[in-house]
Amino acid sequence: MSSPLNVQLDHYEGPLDLLLDLIRKQQINIYDIPIARITQQYLAYLERAAELDMELGAEFVYMAATLIHIKSKMLLPRDPELEKLDPEEDPRKELVERLLEYERFKSAAAMLQEKRMIEEAIWTNPQIQNFLAEDEHPGLAVTLFDLVKTFEQILERARSRPQYEVSPDEVSIPDMIRFLRRSLEDLPEGKTVGLVPLFEQQKTRRAMICLFLAVLEMVKQQAIRLTQDESFSEILVSRGSRFDAGDVSVEEAARIEQEYKD
Repeated sequence: MSSPLNVQLDHYEGPLDLLLDLIRKQQINIYDIPIARITQQYLAYLERAAELDMELGAEFVYMAATLIHIKSKMLLPRDPELEKLDPEEDPRKELVERLLEYERFKSAAAMLQEKRMIEEAIWTNPQIQNFLAEDEHPGLAVTLFDLVKTFEQILERARSRPQYEVSPDEVSIPDMIRFLRRSLEDLPEGKTVGLVPLFEQQKTRRAMICLFLAVLEMVKQQAIRLTQDESFSEILVSRGSRFDAGDVSVEEAARIEQEYKD
């Protein structure tokens, strides 16, 4: 029986996208990934891409090495007595966490993209320039690509940032929504703050992720607005038309948390 990878070579945004697709198409439990099978299918994709002269980034090769390393660790015998004294962590744990994190971002991005497409289909204003004063400038609308790219750069810098304290990290998306509200509530009308400095105030990776999802949620609710002075410049945050709608209620907080977990 021929492999689906031999029929059509799909395009993936990165190695996590490929792995997640392999797992979901085969309805595999993401917490119990059969590493041997997934590694074989992953390498088959790389071989097929090479046959078709498809250029893949170095991250695809690095992930292949990671999968092989995990596979080898799982094949090594473990002393039962040593296991009792020092239980070994599942070698797949870090990969599973990265896949779940990527899936959350992908779902949130898709939801925001769908909302944007619906809004564009309902209302447009191509004559907006005719109603602006000469000294006014609406700023360039920030695309989802701009937002995700900025967040990726922040996470990359955070990986090399030293951690000086270890404490229970119980931050949530509603917490970050409140943080954004506090950061913007005293701003004069029409003023903005940079998005990157807001991320850099967070001490942990989880806090950064929750802040990213909080930004998506507040954009969806029209509580904040993201703009750029020019293409590829810093993303700026300002109060949106519904910023004064009030704080996050207990019911709303529960809804937000559940929505991004699903």
